[in-house]
Amino acid sequence: MDFTPTEEQEAARDLAARIFGDLATHERLAAAGTGSDAELWKALCAAGLPGAVEETGLLGLVLLLEEQGRRTAQVPLAATCVYGILAVARHGTEEQRARLLPGLRDGTTVVTGAFPAAGGVVAQEGRLSGAVAWVPWLRDATHVLVADAERGLWLVRTEDAARMESVELTAPWSAGRLVLDGTAAERLGPGGDTGADTGAGAYADVLVAARVAFAGLQAGVCAGALARAVEYTSVREQFGRPLSTHQAVQLRAADAHMDTEAIRVTAYEAAWRHDEGLDATEAALTAAWWASEAGKRVVHTGQHLHGGMGADLDHPVHRHFLWGRQLDAYLGCGTELLAELGDLLAKGEPS
Repeated sequence: MDFTPTEEQEAARDLAARIFGDLATHERLAAAGTGSDAELWKALCAAGLPGAVEETGLLGLVLLLEEQGRRTAQVPLAATCVYGILAVARHGTEEQRARLLPGLRDGTTVVTGAFPAAGGVVAQEGRLSGAVAWVPWLRDATHVLVADAERGLWLVRTEDAARMESVELTAPWSAGRLVLDGTAAERLGPGGDTGADTGAGAYADVLVAARVAFAGLQAGVCAGALARAVEYTSVREQFGRPLSTHQAVQLRAADAHMDTEAIRVTAYEAAWRHDEGLDATEAALTAAWWASEAGKRVVHTGQHLHGGMGADLDHPVHRHFLWGRQLDAYLGCGTELLAELGDLLAKGEPS
């Protein structure tokens, strides 16, 4: 396997880094509160970055999300690319791709996902009923990719939902509670209105992509938290010398660096397998487990190494802490992921 980015992936990553660096500033993030940054989202879409994922693949998306995570930039990039662009491109019909992808590329269509399937939504004759307690970026979305109790995939227009209620999460992800009551839905891909056909296979593929993408986002969040900690301890003095010269600080930072690299490399491997058409289920669970378990260690370290400043809710490092803790539990916490991985290995299914 080769994780070396292609020229196209590198170019997209570098462009994303510049845009996030210019617009996802501490002042703008503070002003956004718990909402998304509409101007930043327009800039990313005008640069063609969401649409580029069709060519650069899941590994290319992971590289973009690392840059987003470094800045904790509040835009629905991961959700729209995973639950929208990649899901429609890989599993939509030819008609759905022609109709939906142009809006997804230019940002006028924003898709989020009611994932993972928890059995709370039932499909009957092309209509959905049930509720999802919280959906990330629901307040920004024009469509929601909903997984029903049978793991079929359905696209629902948010304007058709029976009710959407604002929900505040640990991280400022513009989330909402989704209530469906006989809501009209469009089956993603072939298979008619029943969701039978290959729905479960499409659901599994989207879940794998989501776990890998959000692991990549966590790698960026951790890298950003660690970079802030290194900068702070290099200038903050204690007993007449910088904190960074103390062995305990160095060891803590070194452990955080190794944890961050573990998240990154496992996310890269899983993304590479997915792009190569190989079974990436086991690799995605591994990446997601590292993102959960190691991720929370790193963001705790980032806050701890800031000392008393880490307790300041307005300090930039606190956003990394909030994002890291949210990503720790999204799509399965560490123990749940480990149990799922154990079941997969026990069945002896090839990865």
